[in-house]
Amino acid sequence: MVSEHDAQAMHPSSVTRDLLATLVAMDTTSRTSNLALIAFVEELLDAHGVPHARVPNEDGTKANLVAQIGPDVAGGIVLSGHTDCVPVDDQPWSTDPFTLTTVGDRVVGRGVADMKSFLAITLALVPAMTAAPLQRPIQLALTYDEELGTIGAPSAVEGLLAHFPRPDAVIVGEPTGMEVVTAHKGVRAFRVAVQGRDGHSSQPQLAANAIAALTRIAAHIDELAHQHREAAADPRFDPPYTTFNLAMIRGGQALNIVPRHAELTFEFRPVPADDTTAISDEIQRFAEEEVLPALQADTGAGAISFEVLATARALGSEPDGVAETLARRLSGYDGPSRTVPFGTDGGHFQAAGLSTVVIGPGRIEQAHRADEWIALAQLAAGERFVRRLIDHLSA
Repeated sequence: MVSEHDAQAMHPSSVTRDLLATLVAMDTTSRTSNLALIAFVEELLDAHGVPHARVPNEDGTKANLVAQIGPDVAGGIVLSGHTDCVPVDDQPWSTDPFTLTTVGDRVVGRGVADMKSFLAITLALVPAMTAAPLQRPIQLALTYDEELGTIGAPSAVEGLLAHFPRPDAVIVGEPTGMEVVTAHKGVRAFRVAVQGRDGHSSQPQLAANAIAALTRIAAHIDELAHQHREAAADPRFDPPYTTFNLAMIRGGQALNIVPRHAELTFEFRPVPADDTTAISDEIQRFAEEEVLPALQADTGAGAISFEVLATARALGSEPDGVAETLARRLSGYDGPSRTVPFGTDGGHFQAAGLSTVVIGPGRIEQAHRADEWIALAQLAAGERFVRRLIDHLSA
């Protein structure tokens, strides 16, 4: 028989569930604007007298939101989460993905695991935060386009530090099953475009073959992948090395035409210890110093350009870090600190010198799939975590 206390421990508040339903109903897939969600949160914060600031993207179609609850002093704790989610296209959902649906001991809907549940919990407890005698503030950082490569996070960090006192630690509420994650790989993604000169395939000396040049760059990236695999730099990860992916290639017009244009989209996911700038610089050096001269040798025509598509910083472990110590205290988690293969906004906070940890309700295995779900018990655990943070900062 389940006691009343145990039953309460397994179920979140109705306020959290109602807010989660509202957030799920907002289509904030990364290809759309998140401004409706941002405006909703601003209205909620205004109702409780919480100061906040938008940090928009360049064209004003999306925005981060930063806020502070409590005294205007340094040493607060940041609760951070992204507002966007992935698309539902071509996924076999058994329910409406934008309607929160209870199925047994779980709720189903796009973004419930990754990561609107953490946002709902945080917003549901804003009244408790404003009513508490906080000695240090709770700061909020809601970001845009995390799913596209943590695009909004750098300006969110800048906005937070520009508007409010410097915090002691950052908690990124990605789904970890409420286990403490202290490190993850990063993501760097690029599109390389080669512009050559077209011509008749019977006279290639009068043309500049873009595909030939591009395949040399691709082969060099593949060679770097083998080098890093042999190095196996970090056994905490699976796989224990920086990985590379040659993802998409386009080019060519017809069999008897020397191709004038070709594009390659690729990414690499570095372990925290690897120098991501050195890796990308080496790829561009090879293209400029070894491939481009050969491309231009016969006709003088040819150009190679690189476009950055995503920059998600890796998160490195912090021995005796403030964020990890606090997360363990609040969650009661006493297992080994974990690493995860996916990226988060956390690396950008850490790069700004802020102690950072990743911990939140739900599990990544439940995210990005049809019938994405989170257990009600995980929602309740997330609530307990944030309530303990309020108590901690009120002591």
